Amino acid sequence: MTTGAGTEPQSFTDELAPPPPVGEGFETGWTVRTADVDPDNRLRFDGIARYLQDIGSDNLDATPLHATDPFWIVRRTVIDVIEPVHFPDRVHMRRWCSSMSTRWSNMRVQISSGKGASIETEGFWINISATTGMPTRISDEALELLARTTDEHRLRWKAWLTEPVPDASETDTPFPLRATDIDSFNHVNNAAYWHAVEEFLVTHTELVREPHRAVIEYLSPILASEHVIIRHRYEGGALTLWFVVDGSVRSVAKVAPKL
Repeated sequence: MTTGAGTEPQSFTDELAPPPPVGEGFETGWTVRTADVDPDNRLRFDGIARYLQDIGSDNLDATPLHATDPFWIVRRTVIDVIEPVHFPDRVHMRRWCSSMSTRWSNMRVQISSGKGASIETEGFWINISATTGMPTRISDEALELLARTTDEHRLRWKAWLTEPVPDASETDTPFPLRATDIDSFNHVNNAAYWHAVEEFLVTHTELVREPHRAVIEYLSPILASEHVIIRHRYEGGALTLWFVVDGSVRSVAKVAPKL
């Protein structure tokens, strides 16, 4: 059964696809933990990113994809916070495919709670070959399963965050990597990038007081041994961060009011 929702979002301001019919998708939930919230008990972005990773793993384990298509990397994460999650609470999550091609898919996750929290997310996930480490065709079984919730089968990558990186300046901020930031591929874990976003939001708390959208695009991995510099710009009510290694931009993140 498909959503009939049309094409996937193509820019930072586009709306995400609506949910599929009741009964479609993968659902789970758990209690919010204190390690994932800020001093105001708001669920932080790095906490949300871990939730997205965890439900992705649980979704794989609950289907044949854990055997046929076990390795995926994320190219972009979109997080729309309409009403934030606050501790103490318990979240309910629903995950489904909103658009797809033969090598990648957009995976939507709704996060809600009995206390009125509402967060909409979407991740651009790429299927990776276990032998080559490169994008590879999704199995027929997985394609059939993903197609249950979308009629958009020609998903293409289009970067949303294309603003040129600022020149080096005295405001460049080192982002020291910790051993706990590194995953099994010797890359910085997706959730760890959001630590930097949270660090800069400390001085721009107005962004998280109202509905807001946060997007991060991973251009190429950051390795454990590399030295990372954050360049940032706060302009027009939006905060943009560039993760720079040896003059090369590896990732870009942006937080702005939800339009």
